[in-house]
Amino acid sequence: MVERERHVPVLLQQAIRFLNLRPGGVYVDATLGLAGHSSAIARHLGPKGKLIAFDRDPEAMALAKDRLDRLREELGPEMPEVILHDVEFSQAAELLPPASIDGLLADFGVSSMQFDEAHRGFSFQADGPLEMRMNPRQGASAEQVVNQAGEKELANLIYEFGEERRSRRIARAIVRARPITTTAQLARIVAAAAPAMKSDRIHPATRTFQALRIYVNDELGEISALLKAAPGLLKPGGRLVVISFHSLEDRLAKDALRLGAQQGIYEVLTRKPVTAEAEETDRNPRARSAKLRAAEKKAASSS
Repeated sequence: MVERERHVPVLLQQAIRFLNLRPGGVYVDATLGLAGHSSAIARHLGPKGKLIAFDRDPEAMALAKDRLDRLREELGPEMPEVILHDVEFSQAAELLPPASIDGLLADFGVSSMQFDEAHRGFSFQADGPLEMRMNPRQGASAEQVVNQAGEKELANLIYEFGEERRSRRIARAIVRARPITTTAQLARIVAAAAPAMKSDRIHPATRTFQALRIYVNDELGEISALLKAAPGLLKPGGRLVVISFHSLEDRLAKDALRLGAQQGIYEVLTRKPVTAEAEETDRNPRARSAKLRAAEKKAASSS
């Protein structure tokens, strides 16, 4: 629990600045996680404000509720209304009225809690089951994918979602080594099939684990759905702020903002992505890959 309490959200001050928070406003945190960003947003909204948050991970939601309850005790009558949805953020368009929010924040990274808990299976740093589902009650686990998918399907998803050039070699090794049940076992198989090269700064299994996680949770489909819905949910003058952690996520965000600008929907506020300062990356190495992009919905938009 101590580790969780030390959880610090990435690019927090930058996200708050670009959201342009106003007391009494309605703001959405599409990726509640451990409520780091949400807690900071809530402090700006006052009793007439409203915070709406989404998270499909039941463990994260339980911890976030506790943190927000403690914030409610601290702020008392200054606490805004808080509405929590324990579903995928792709459902935002179904649950929120059109043009109803002043700002939307989405931090697409996997939370430190998910990475650090071995039983979640997101990381090979500690041995655990090949799980990787953000909502363990839905869909196939990474273990099912690894042991049931065809060799060609595995190679394709590792290449597409992990940007791993040696995907065919890795897929062949996985199929030969089945059944595979733990993160350490999978990491060993991948490392043996595609050893680290001198230029590599990451473990040889990193891209394969990323690919499986993205595939299992349909992360890119979720992001695309949210980015498509955002213009219709924002009020004129409302802000969209997104934080991504790898090139696939960032490309979706960059393209969505650029298309919105071309269509006259958005004014893009970040010509280049905002990245973490050295002080933050020293404190939190996971912030090194974070990129923030922001846009404001134009008043003239008819979306």
